[in-house]
Amino acid sequence: MQFRTAGAFLALIAGLAAAATPAQARPQLNEQEIRKTVAGKRIYLKVPLGGEFPLHYRTDGQVNGSGDAVGLGRFMQPKDQGRWWVRGNRLCQKWESWYDGKQFCFTLSKGEGDTLYWQRDDGMSGRARIGR
Repeated sequence: MQFRTAGAFLALIAGLAAAATPAQARPQLNEQEIRKTVAGKRIYLKVPLGGEFPLHYRTDGQVNGSGDAVGLGRFMQPKDQGRWWVRGNRLCQKWESWYDGKQFCFTLSKGEGDTLYWQRDDGMSGRARIGR
């Protein structure tokens, strides 16, 4: 199955992740906690059928992503970069080409250990792992 845009494939991944992740009733992280959680770290999004999709949130507000780790090169542009910021108690990001450059914001909640739960402003949700 070939996808014409990275956004279509990423939407599929997010949709499948959301379907596989039950809604979590956990306290949301505030602005300061979000910065401490993601700045300078890699966040590994859980993807269906195993694997993780790494996103590197640099301290300078840049975010880099690569689908190489989950073999996405045959479906889409496997790498992109964008920027991230915190607005209120939400993590926002905008990619150069993924999602056709559309901005999305997320609420974040901590789970046990290095688990992080996210919910996008359009209602999609999923789980991730906080790396170093």
